[in-house]
Amino acid sequence: MKISGVDIRPGNIIEYEGGIWRAVKIQHTQPGKGGAYMQVELKNLRDGRKNNVRFRSAETVERVRLDTKDFQFLFADGDSLVFMDKDTYDQVSLPRDLLGDAAAFLQDGMDVVMELYDEEPISVQLPDTIEATIVEADAVVKGQTASSSYKPAVLDNGVRVMVPPHIAAGTRIVVDVYEQTYVRRAD
Repeated sequence: MKISGVDIRPGNIIEYEGGIWRAVKIQHTQPGKGGAYMQVELKNLRDGRKNNVRFRSAETVERVRLDTKDFQFLFADGDSLVFMDKDTYDQVSLPRDLLGDAAAFLQDGMDVVMELYDEEPISVQLPDTIEATIVEADAVVKGQTASSSYKPAVLDNGVRVMVPPHIAAGTRIVVDVYEQTYVRRAD
């Protein structure tokens, strides 16, 4: 499906210069002289390269629709992550860097959504939030409760997050996977 270059939005996946790219950030610019354009930061979904491109309103790009399929995370094997297709039970091995920082939040048996382009895995979407246990939290400094202060804590997967002062080691919390921030205490 062709769309105008100024209609690109963050999260759109487009075909550009023979590659598959995801729009990360956009900025609409209307200079005093000349026509308006859209400054788009693109990320290549195959090799992770980033590129800044200007699209004018007269330019068109091909918007790509990705197929989505439910997979289950099985285990990590060195720098590879192994997933299983929930319909056919086929196993797929993907490089860890395809997920970026979110890979630390994978848990055995976790259900994920894999995006495929021509049957090739392009990206993996984890749930927005997960539950994790705090294994280490700094002590509260007395008198520091006047303002809304946060303290550093380490989760059971090794990720550091900032938590409110009342959260102690051993507490289960809900964490935003992509922002790596504390959401709330787990029930």
